[in-house]
Amino acid sequence: MRVLVQRCKEAQVTVGDELTGKIEAGLMLLVGITHEDTEKDAIYLADKISGLRIFEDEQEKMNLGLLDVGGAVLSVSQFTLYGDCRKGKRPSFAAAARPDAAERLYETFNQLLRDKGIQVETGRFGAMMDVTFTNWGPVTLMVESPLRD
Repeated sequence: MRVLVQRCKEAQVTVGDELTGKIEAGLMLLVGITHEDTEKDAIYLADKISGLRIFEDEQEKMNLGLLDVGGAVLSVSQFTLYGDCRKGKRPSFAAAARPDAAERLYETFNQLLRDKGIQVETGRFGAMMDVTFTNWGPVTLMVESPLRD
């Protein structure tokens, strides 16, 4: 699994004219899932992201996590995180998990974050979405589940 983490002042996602998720300060997450990913990967990433110390304390050091600041999450499924652009001009998405498996793991990941007491808003899996947010810092990190041997 890959999650692009962006600290944000606000974020929202719409599908057509419907607002499906909106948060104030917190994290904007783009979530990509590949074929080999399991619930173990979702657990690892939910733990990692919920504890990432990327919010500033009183000394303006990145020492606080999402739970420390009472932040929320806007989580958007993003199969294009597994796009391979090394050959030709058109990305290959062969490494992205099939939709049925990816959706289950995406929902599991979101629920794991909720179970930690984090407000999680989402887009709609598989839909064409419009995502808007204000990146705060900017702070943007790619977080991946561990490589398998």
